[in-house]
Amino acid sequence: MGNQKLKWTAEEEEALLAGIKKHGPGKWKNILRDPEFSDQLINRSNIDLKDKWRNLSVAPGIQFTKDKTRPVKVKEEGVTPAVVGPDVITVPPSPAPSLRRSASSEFTVDDSCNAVADTKNAPRYDGMIFEALSALADADGSDISSIFTFIESRHAVPPNFRRILSSRLRRLAAQEKLVKVSILKPLQNFYKIPEGSETKIPPIPPPKPAKETTNTKPRQSNNQASAISNVMIEEAAITAAYKLVEAENKIGVAKVAVEELEKMNQLADVTEHLLVLAKEMHEHCSRGEFMVLD
Repeated sequence: MGNQKLKWTAEEEEALLAGIKKHGPGKWKNILRDPEFSDQLINRSNIDLKDKWRNLSVAPGIQFTKDKTRPVKVKEEGVTPAVVGPDVITVPPSPAPSLRRSASSEFTVDDSCNAVADTKNAPRYDGMIFEALSALADADGSDISSIFTFIESRHAVPPNFRRILSSRLRRLAAQEKLVKVSILKPLQNFYKIPEGSETKIPPIPPPKPAKETTNTKPRQSNNQASAISNVMIEEAAITAAYKLVEAENKIGVAKVAVEELEKMNQLADVTEHLLVLAKEMHEHCSRGEFMVLD
């Protein structure tokens, strides 16, 4: 059945704690081989020391974290190692890690806000692009620098408008609302309004500077209301012009589709006549008659 476990005596517990203080937790073989403690712990094994140390660590009089048997390793500056006393073993609390603020998080939030603003102003930007292309009226198309210079001279634009302009031009070209012409040497892209679209975008009036008034509050509210109404009228005019250009582009595509349908109908008529002729030839040949084709 095996040997019964002997109850630990006070001398054995004192020897165990003194050995841990000298060699550290987990060094059970070194404690048993130490002549200073070997006489008191002669009836104990490595497992006995480990189990007793775990029980002492869990006891209310001993402060320690769970049943870790390895010594605390100092890896960072400002962290003090565990202090082992004759009766109490304490582990100093580790300092809370400092929260480092990432600069990329602020950049991501700013980019997302800019993306939302660009989406809201997309019709206004598209109206500016169509206005610039109509005014420049270059047969080979206009490059981004020319379009940007024209718009910047007439409208108040954000600091990152050149990037927004490049993105909007690529989007309009992908939607076939603009024609993109690429030149390899030097590598440069030009944009122009598709042929067949005769719509001219009305010029967008520049925003009027707000006049500072020192009159009564009702007059200030009237000025603010008129400024807001002017901005809304401008936005509505830009959106209407953009929608008109889009509608004319769709009309042009529909005309091309109708012409293709008429060609297909003509081909179907010719095919039908050929089929009738083939049937007549088959009937004459089956009766052994000759047929002369004019």
